[in-house]
Amino acid sequence: MNQTTRLTRARSASIRYRIRPADPHAHVFELEVIVDEPDPQGQTFSLPAWIPGSYMIREFARNIIRIEASGRTGRVRLQKFDKHSWRAAPCDGALTLRYRVYAWDLSVRGAHLDATHGFFNGTSVFLRVDGQEHRACEVLLEPPPLPDAAQWRVATTLPRAGARAHAFGLYRAADYDELIDHPVEMGCFTLETFEVAGVPHDIAITGQHDTDTERLAKDLQRVCTLQARLFEPRGSRPPFERYLFQVMAVGEGYGGLEHRSSTALITQRNDLPWPGMKGVSEGYRRFLGLCSHEYFHAWHVKRIKPKGFVHHELQRESYSRLLWLFEGFTSYYDDLMLLRSGVIDTRAYLEALGSTVSSVMRGPGRLEQSLAESSFDAWIKYYRQDENSANAVVSYYAKGALVALALDLSIRVRTKGEYSLDDVMRLLWQRFGRGFFGPDGRIASDADGLDEQQFPSLVRQACGLDLAAQIRAWTEGTSELPLARLLGSAGVSLALEPADDGAARLGIKLSETAGRTRIATVYSRSTAQAAGLSAGDELVAVDGLRADARVLKNLIARRGPDTRLSILVFRRDELRQFEVQVGRAAATEARLRLQEKPSAAAASLRKNWLGAH
Repeated sequence: MNQTTRLTRARSASIRYRIRPADPHAHVFELEVIVDEPDPQGQTFSLPAWIPGSYMIREFARNIIRIEASGRTGRVRLQKFDKHSWRAAPCDGALTLRYRVYAWDLSVRGAHLDATHGFFNGTSVFLRVDGQEHRACEVLLEPPPLPDAAQWRVATTLPRAGARAHAFGLYRAADYDELIDHPVEMGCFTLETFEVAGVPHDIAITGQHDTDTERLAKDLQRVCTLQARLFEPRGSRPPFERYLFQVMAVGEGYGGLEHRSSTALITQRNDLPWPGMKGVSEGYRRFLGLCSHEYFHAWHVKRIKPKGFVHHELQRESYSRLLWLFEGFTSYYDDLMLLRSGVIDTRAYLEALGSTVSSVMRGPGRLEQSLAESSFDAWIKYYRQDENSANAVVSYYAKGALVALALDLSIRVRTKGEYSLDDVMRLLWQRFGRGFFGPDGRIASDADGLDEQQFPSLVRQACGLDLAAQIRAWTEGTSELPLARLLGSAGVSLALEPADDGAARLGIKLSETAGRTRIATVYSRSTAQAAGLSAGDELVAVDGLRADARVLKNLIARRGPDTRLSILVFRRDELRQFEVQVGRAAATEARLRLQEKPSAAAASLRKNWLGAH
């Protein structure tokens, strides 16, 4: 029995897909979808315009090429009626749609195919059968037409329906929502496995690398075990039957995207641990933090959701003012879980936390945009940043993490260590997350999401504290957070120091590419802005000397505040000269240090907050 016959006879599902890496050298997947009961008025199909977890319209349908429909008696007329939707004319019996997808997006959001591997998210390749999203789906994964195809394996948490583990064959999904929530990696990857409370966790690494996979599995096991225990202190079992870390190792790249039982990750191969590596390098800590972040999302985002995300509208934006809570709180816990599990030490954690504080303090946008506004405008601002974003946008990841820190320490201080933000997270899990997916893989009929107004009352229920005013001020206002005072309560000092960067005293950020030094950002209310310098200006000379970042830094180091520099730049192809006053660099670089002799109360709070490591 050939593959097509198997697909046709798979009658347990009304929606049947087939996907084949048809032409790896041209980066083309070939797909087929069979609808047993098409709409008698004409069946419509659509492809999502964005992927959950990455809040930007990406127009995946632009990659579809050569699409056609056929029925029992032959070809069926197919008409495209908007940028991501098609309508097939009415037909008798089953309707088959065949199309090809160009896949050359090496990221965690899209699809990528060449002769070494294939990767895809369902949102990039699987057309939705409109009106039948609730129906079960079956997917036949086929190997590529390559000489080494027999060596290719499959890494996905898409439930198997006849396929062997890590093999091509038949897979299933309860509905379209589940279908697009299990990305697929295929190729000759490295595979490592560990368990958390009896649940298998796979690590599949694609790309050239020399990873010490045994160490990586050991470190991730400690982090994942601790996260499961955070949400389920008694059972400690994760809310899935298996989990997969899909890792693409590259020369340059970084990113992750969460799914209900897996995560797609891209990282620099040098950030992965190598055999014999001592300690935890900065790159490895960064990669472990990324893994921790996306794994935490399996509870917090994939199951505990904002109300507007329970049922995504994938053809247009789904707005929420709560991304600071979902992405920001996850960003707070990602490195904290590394520390509490003993994978990194306190010094490394405080350095990472200091970097987060610095990243927020460097941006004047924190004084212009609230976290709630940043969350709502993610679609048009955070994911579409330009040269002025630092002046207009605050990161709901970074500042959201600092709000989580402030809330955690506030709860610990006011309850004398009896409660913490951990208790709030557990209540969110019990109220919204634990039963979000039913045993059949579908979203439960009574599943609900968190409303913006509910969070302060949930904090009160979890900890007995009314922190509504503080939460509102921290998330809807733009005032500075009381971090120094709160950290001091835990025996940690916070000091802000001026940046050791000459450009900072002018209020600019420089970028150097191909031997040219350009202004990347001119900060608001800076002397550079007052003088007329603009982003994009190319530095030519400063006080008659040919300029680059090093020359500028050395010149400014010799000047006192209020002295002036003559700066020559190219703006486009026009030579311009500006007289710029040297100012004082703002205190934006955070230094966090343990207090040598903290009080007994501070020492106890710090131990409970950070753990014993």
